[in-house]
Amino acid sequence: MKRLAWLFAVAALFGLTALIAHQGAADVAPVLAQAGWPLLLLLPLHALPLVLDAQGWRTLLQAALPDARPSLPFLWWVATVREAVNRLLPTASVGGELVGIRLARLRHDDTAAVAASIVTEVMVTMFAFYLFTVFGVLALLASTQAAHGWAIIGGLLLSLAGPLAFGLALRHGALFTRLAALARGMLGERLAALLGNAARLDAHVQSLLRRPRVLALALLWQMAGLLLGTAEVWLALRLFGHEATFWQALFIEALTQAARQVAFFVPAGLGVQEAVVLLLAELLGIGPQVALALALVKRAREILFGVPALLSWQWLELRRWRKGSATRAGGATP
Repeated sequence: MKRLAWLFAVAALFGLTALIAHQGAADVAPVLAQAGWPLLLLLPLHALPLVLDAQGWRTLLQAALPDARPSLPFLWWVATVREAVNRLLPTASVGGELVGIRLARLRHDDTAAVAASIVTEVMVTMFAFYLFTVFGVLALLASTQAAHGWAIIGGLLLSLAGPLAFGLALRHGALFTRLAALARGMLGERLAALLGNAARLDAHVQSLLRRPRVLALALLWQMAGLLLGTAEVWLALRLFGHEATFWQALFIEALTQAARQVAFFVPAGLGVQEAVVLLLAELLGIGPQVALALALVKRAREILFGVPALLSWQWLELRRWRKGSATRAGGATP
């Protein structure tokens, strides 16, 4: 699996390089120069949607651990690491959740409850992305009067089967009890142990799914974060001199996110994200130079925001390893 992931990564990197060469990197430089240093504002701006995302997770974690008081700043940091792992490492968009369970256990010992909050959050996120994509398609139909609008809406209705099936499997299927043996075979005992007792995990997940108010509140936080994330695209296009509307930015952001979810097997979405941004921008009449500049800025923001998060995680792991080594050495007999 690791070799296949790296093969996808190399192929995607070549595809991204070819895409940039085809569009003409020299033509993009003046667009980036026009925007100048205000592009750096995208870094702190991205922190705000993650705060809302972390608050949605906090809502679920508080419901799973009634006696706990999860710290929002801590969960925000874990959310930055989770996003960085999923977006920058070849983990097929699941490694971030495993890392999130590991890090959240530093503050909350109930592994099954922590894992249940993240599993339920994944389900809520699927519905949030679905609604966000619906908003994006409606924005497309309103902005461009695209043909075959009913066919697009019909396709969206059919795609709802995926989130619904996942939700029903969690609610009625004792999913993790049945998959426990498979998880041990595929992930190994240590990674499977992160999920804790499978029966308790199922019980916690089903308990959360019986609380519609908690689920609705988490969904609202998720949707608020996704909508706020649209400001990144809107601001970048404005800095590039394109008078984009909020609905145009919403269309680009929503369908780009949807494409990355579909192409989860491509590490970091290399090439996929850029190609989709170019295609969507063309539908809106945005020039290829501006579109490629937008795609490159989004990629640069992911790296500049995600790499420090990954380094902070590794620094924490190194500290824990050194502390454990010192404890073992101190307890050893001469």
